[in-house]
Amino acid sequence: MSLYLILNLASFIIPFLYSFEKRMRFSSRWKSFFPALLVTAVVFIAWDIFFTKIGVWHFNPRYHTGIEIAGLPIEEWLFFICIPYASLFIHFAFHYFFPKVRLKLIRVWQLYWLIVAVVLPVLLFNWGKWYTTVNYSLLLLLLTYTVSKAPQILQTFFITFLIILLPFALVNGILTGSFIDEPVVYYNNLENLNIRLGTIPIEDVGYAFSMLLMTLVIMERLENKNQKK
Repeated sequence: MSLYLILNLASFIIPFLYSFEKRMRFSSRWKSFFPALLVTAVVFIAWDIFFTKIGVWHFNPRYHTGIEIAGLPIEEWLFFICIPYASLFIHFAFHYFFPKVRLKLIRVWQLYWLIVAVVLPVLLFNWGKWYTTVNYSLLLLLLTYTVSKAPQILQTFFITFLIILLPFALVNGILTGSFIDEPVVYYNNLENLNIRLGTIPIEDVGYAFSMLLMTLVIMERLENKNQKK
């Protein structure tokens, strides 16, 4: 079994089993969660296929099964199901067990403007580097939409994302070469800032934030639509 496949399955299995836990019953939200997850996966997989094709990153055959679809290892396809599932399970578990722990709206807006103040100049001064440009453009657009249309999501997500970063850093650290001889994923540093958190490109933090936030935003819209019906 490939290392990449093991990472996917290990990340997914425990949150999946606990989805049937009697109190939280995360499985009861699958009706809106999985469609939102799949829509987000389509966006990020299309991005992934393009970036792989133009050489922004590529995958080490040593660590995957060799089964590929559209130029991506099957494990990379599974990544967009297993990792967001595990990550957002943490978000909803926190929300369930600590429903009163949330930021005030004014703090959400302050954090929004802080992120814009940091990310926008970086984006403008590094325009043309594929990973930085696409990643931070999506981050700013999605964050602006959310803070304007559904700021209540960010009242919790700004907190839970810091928790999610811990297991994400472990998994992504291994994928980018921590604790192993070679990276699972090689990045072309000409297309990013070439700033690493350990072995993790700094853009990956924004990538994870956008991927998870997009799922939450779509899920919220689906649930509101169902409630109106």
